[in-house]
Amino acid sequence: MGAITTFLTRTAGSRDRADRFGIGDFLAYSYLLLGVLIILVPVMWTFFSSIKPERAVDSFDTRLAPIAQRTTDIEGIGERTIWEYHAEDGTVTEVFKAGPTRRITDVAPLDDPEAVFPAERVKLQPAEEIRVATENYLDPLLKRNGQENFLFGTYLYNSVFVTVAATLITLLINAMAAFGLSKYKFRGRLTFTLLIVATLLIPPSIILVSLFFVVWSFGIFGSLWGVIIPAAATPTGVFLLRQYMLTIPDELLEAARMDAASEWRIFWRIIIPLSLPALSVLAILSVIWRWNDFLWPLIVLISDPAKHTLQLGLTTFAGEFDINFHYILAMTVVSLIPITLVFVWLQRFITTGIATTGLK
Repeated sequence: MGAITTFLTRTAGSRDRADRFGIGDFLAYSYLLLGVLIILVPVMWTFFSSIKPERAVDSFDTRLAPIAQRTTDIEGIGERTIWEYHAEDGTVTEVFKAGPTRRITDVAPLDDPEAVFPAERVKLQPAEEIRVATENYLDPLLKRNGQENFLFGTYLYNSVFVTVAATLITLLINAMAAFGLSKYKFRGRLTFTLLIVATLLIPPSIILVSLFFVVWSFGIFGSLWGVIIPAAATPTGVFLLRQYMLTIPDELLEAARMDAASEWRIFWRIIIPLSLPALSVLAILSVIWRWNDFLWPLIVLISDPAKHTLQLGLTTFAGEFDINFHYILAMTVVSLIPITLVFVWLQRFITTGIATTGLK
């Protein structure tokens, strides 16, 4: 804890306490704080909205706390929301609406439901309480309250399988392509590299039709492999790994060849270990891409709900006439947990790998 405090309070000024915190430190911390807010505020807003009751979410309540209007079950009438009637003499009475909401609304006290009296709408305030809506999470996960169609376990398995398989294949193919483009000299090497990078200028939506016919021709339409294989090779990954592998000294490869090492062994025993920082970055990007992908899985897996990923499963809460935003927000928070854990686990390989890469 002391090391973290020292790191966070480190400044560029002198040891003299009078001028230790300068304008450079102020600008640096302001920039870092702005970056943290830009990243965390939407995530925190999603989380706090996910624990709000359904009525608060549907009414677009912008308050941060999970405030809900109280309800009660009145004998012979049913469940009703509670309102506070502020009379002229300053007294406050808990009532429920006994008729439609108008400028003058019929209300009745909770302790005497038969004593209906008219009240001005402006004198009625909702009786509120702070309540964490745990049902937003428990209903879909436990398949209760009419949420039997949300197959969380199936969606989670499909998302994990697609993400892990696609990431491993992406790392292997991109690393092999980058190895060839960075460590082998042949005519047209730069041209091939430029062509691969140029594909970044093509919007993915343009090739969707062609990609659909390719998947259909290979017979993998409607399967998880139809989502995994088409996006295995990425121009971003090839470019990132190639630029990193160019910094690996060629002398290491020549020394391995003199020791009769095969090209495959050089790739696995030298290139891959020294490229771990770049591979970690690509792994994080690939996990984010595959986990959050929606359009392509929607096209390939639309015919079989049992093959849907977690992102497609969220559409279960969006009907033709009704959208359960409280469930969507809660399951969105749940879907953020695995990818956050992956990022926390992989970032240590980036920081330690950059410091230890090179000749020893």
